[in-house]
Amino acid sequence: MEHDPPDFRTEPFRGSNHAPLDPQTEADVIVVGAGPAGLAVAACLVQRGHSPLVIDRAQDIASSWRHHYERLHLHTVKSHSALPGRPFPDDAPRYVPRQGVVDYLVAYARQHGIEPMLGLNVTAIEPRQEPGAPWQVVLAGGRRLSANHVVVATGANRQPRAPRLPGEDVFQGRLLHSRSYRNAAPFLGQRVLVVGMGNTGAEIALDLVEHGVRAALSVRSPVNIVRRDVLGRPTQLSSLVLSRLPAPLGDALAVLLRNLTVGDLRRHGLRSASVSPLRQLREEGKTPVIDVGTVKRIKAGDIQVYPGIQRLTGGGVRFADGSEHPFDTVLLATGYDPALGELFPHTALPLDERGIPLPVSGEGALEGLHFVGFDVRQPGGLLRTIAQQAPGVADRISMRQVNGGRHA
Repeated sequence: MEHDPPDFRTEPFRGSNHAPLDPQTEADVIVVGAGPAGLAVAACLVQRGHSPLVIDRAQDIASSWRHHYERLHLHTVKSHSALPGRPFPDDAPRYVPRQGVVDYLVAYARQHGIEPMLGLNVTAIEPRQEPGAPWQVVLAGGRRLSANHVVVATGANRQPRAPRLPGEDVFQGRLLHSRSYRNAAPFLGQRVLVVGMGNTGAEIALDLVEHGVRAALSVRSPVNIVRRDVLGRPTQLSSLVLSRLPAPLGDALAVLLRNLTVGDLRRHGLRSASVSPLRQLREEGKTPVIDVGTVKRIKAGDIQVYPGIQRLTGGGVRFADGSEHPFDTVLLATGYDPALGELFPHTALPLDERGIPLPVSGEGALEGLHFVGFDVRQPGGLLRTIAQQAPGVADRISMRQVNGGRHA
């Protein structure tokens, strides 16, 4: 897989990545991750009189957003995507573009005086050795930081998921993960297969064909697809209303809305999921495809849809239906993993089947440990969920300090 190139187009806010750390450095609160979740918690802690130490392995804050594909916009409206204490600018569009999100997060950190220690790779978070002892945050090279509270804000997309495909050793084309995709320019004149139709795969395929690249999708499983807007109303807002109804009624209405606005796509190679978009999000943590034009291109024949991959061949791909087609590039839009097991080699975490931590905020043996930005099962988008979670975590940390002293 290819590594992400740096993005030099935004003037970086580099925090304090030049300052050396004492191996015995102690902090009351360490926040691991300088993306939206980490910055939101840090800002809420600052507002409550704390001085959290924010660290990140990247060289800039909001690193993930800097390196997303260029076409990306928020799929959630700006009024429901802002972090605590700072709305998006009035002149920002309803759906903020990638660069606008980066600029917003930089301004957010500056407003709240957050200066992360950057370029610090956390290799492990080790548990308390005894009640009242601090957590140990182990950095690459063996340095250790001690903290009474550790907020893990590394996100559900910490590590690209790239399954091995049969025939990789004979495929003469290019194989890469969607994380490496920035724009269509390197693929001009090629035949590109995008594997997976989540939001990333659907939008990359659209970006490719909009720039004249011959692109196709490999879709193995049924999908839930919803329009981003219906009659001018954001689907995000409609989903929030439906989620407040009794589940059977909300699910039924969500399926009806999906069927009316997207329709039956079986003749185009796509099967609709048997459950509603709301239920799939609620039970599986799987976000529906928010369609911004891919379906129209599929219906027009600009994007071919093929089934799952049987194997790669020397010059292309053989699919599960026995058909074989030539491709120059296979791009894996197969998602990411939180990879929390690597960070917690000595701690049993309550994780779901996808490796996402169940709601945890410093209870029992996990006292002083907090997770923010992982709850992908809530309607309305992850940024909205982060904005709701961050003040609560800051309040719990403050309360434990008041009730239990320094080593609560």
